[in-house]
Parts: sequence; structure tokens; C-alpha cells
Amino acid sequence: MWRPALLLRPSMLAYLASALALLGRYGTQGFALSIFLGLALPQFSAAARPLLPVTIFCFTTVVFMRADFGVIAGLVRRPAKLVATCLWLLFVPALLIAGALALLGREALDPGLLLGIAIMGAAPPIMSSPAVAILYGFEPSLIIAGVILTTIVSPLIAPLLVDFLAGAAVPLDRLALTLRLVLFIGGGIVVAAAIRRWLGAARIRELKPNLDGFGVLMYFIFAIAAMDGVTRAAIERPGQVALFLGVAFLISAIGLASAWLALRRFPRSERFMIGYGTGQRNMGLLVAALGAGVPPTTYLFFALAQFPIYLLPWLLRGIAARIRRRETPADSA
Repeated sequence: MWRPALLLRPSMLAYLASALALLGRYGTQGFALSIFLGLALPQFSAAARPLLPVTIFCFTTVVFMRADFGVIAGLVRRPAKLVATCLWLLFVPALLIAGALALLGREALDPGLLLGIAIMGAAPPIMSSPAVAILYGFEPSLIIAGVILTTIVSPLIAPLLVDFLAGAAVPLDRLALTLRLVLFIGGGIVVAAAIRRWLGAARIRELKPNLDGFGVLMYFIFAIAAMDGVTRAAIERPGQVALFLGVAFLISAIGLASAWLALRRFPRSERFMIGYGTGQRNMGLLVAALGAGVPPTTYLFFALAQFPIYLLPWLLRGIAARIRRRETPADSA
């Protein structure tokens, strides 16, 4: 006779916790590996796509659950740095892309690629930026607050930025995007608050390796869902895939470099993570809002834009380690 209680046996829970902790200890490597596993399992992409909202919700919940709200409250009481961060994350990516498009000419680009670049510039920063900061050992409160606030206002800002970058005839459903943000952000806050009350802040800190591992698992599921059609495109149109990959990595590199060079008054770790968020954008929210209106080449660019998101946490880990070693209390004052 089947008994549900068997699912909660301590040995099974201990095994699951150990497995997540193991994933968490190799977080950056797990991010890099998951994107290639997603490519290697194209037959599961269509089945995994409905799980995309689930992974986004889980990212949001974990971010709120691990946030130091005391530090965030201090940022709100002295808002200059937070306001500057939000304005940068909202508008600088679009301005950088607009400058590049003015130099190249919009007519020189594939329309699907143009729309993909516009979505990338208009989207809020990727929700996993705080998780990356935590993996690097950085204080994540500023990037957490910046990501949360820019995501909340994105239903108002993103459609205007897409129009600015790609033209006014972009079928963006503002209401659908707003409802998704309310679900993901509001629901994540409620669930995170319940978990924090249940476990307590100290216990959550103890679970850091497990939560890191859970994030890697969510990344893996997201990668499988996002890679639908990429393997076939790489075989049939390798030149186009190489071009799209190059554009995605170039935007990421320029975003990181621009914040590092321009935000000299910020501590090293903070401007590094602001730069990371400048180049890594949550395109999934806008792609989901466009739905069936997304051209195939735009979706291909969205999928390939996940490569820097997945690979850079691993590729940049040495730079992040040097920043962490060099940062002093004076830097974070």
C-alpha cells in the first residue's frame, strides 16, 4: 500500500539536501554545464517550456528569501545610490544599443535580430544577478534592490524602450506583462516571507549551499526549455548562429565594461554586478508577453543570448575572486 509519508523520510530528505549542496559548491560550473546539456537534450525542450514561468517564480522567491532587508532599508533611506543604480539598469543598455544601431543602421540588420536586440535593451536585468553575486561572495543587497525595482517598473518602461529601439509597430502586450510581474514578484514576496518566518534568517544562511544548488537546478530546467530549435539552427544555419552569439556576447561585454569604467564612485563589487546586470537582461519576460508574435529569428536570438548568462558566471569567476580579495571596508562605506 502506497503511503505519502514515505516521500518525507529523513533519509530521502538528507540525500536531496546533500545533492543540492553538491550542486551549490560547483555553482558557476553548473551554470556553464547546464546550457550545453540543454543543447544535448533538444527532444525535451517542448515538454520543458511550460516550466519557464515556474523557474522564474523560483528565482524570484529565492532572491527575496535570501535578501538582507535591513541593508535594503538603509539603501531606501539614503536613496541616491539606489536611484542611480536603477536609472543605469533601466536606460543605459537601451542607450548603448541605440548608439550602436545609429552607427550600423537598422536596415542593415535582420528584422528578427533587430527586434531581439531591442527586447534585450528594453528588458530588466536578469533575475539571477543576485544569485551570481552571492556565488561570488559579494554583498547582494544593491543588485537585489535594483533588479526588483527595475522589474516592477518594466511594464511601463519596456514597451517605450522597445518602440524607441525597434520602431512603434511592436506587438507588446503591456497588460500580460504587468500580470506576470505581479504574479512573479508579488507571489515571490509572499512565499519568501512565509519561508523566512518559518525557517528564520540564521537557518536560511546555513542552507546557502542547498539554495545555490537549487538555483543551478532551476537554471538547468530553464536551459532545456529555452534551447528549443537551437541545435537544428546551428546545423542548418551556422553563420547566423555565430553572428547572433557574437552580438549577445558583445552586448554583455560592453554592458560590463561601461559600468566598471563609468561608476567609479561605487565599490568594485557593486559596479561589477551593475555591469553584469547591464549586459544580462531578462528577455524571457518580454518574449513571453509577445507570445506567438515572436518571429523565429527573434526567438533564436533570445535562446542564444542565454549563453553569456550561463557561461559568464564561470568565465568571470577569477576576476570576481580578485575583486573580493581586494575590496576593503572603505570601499563599501
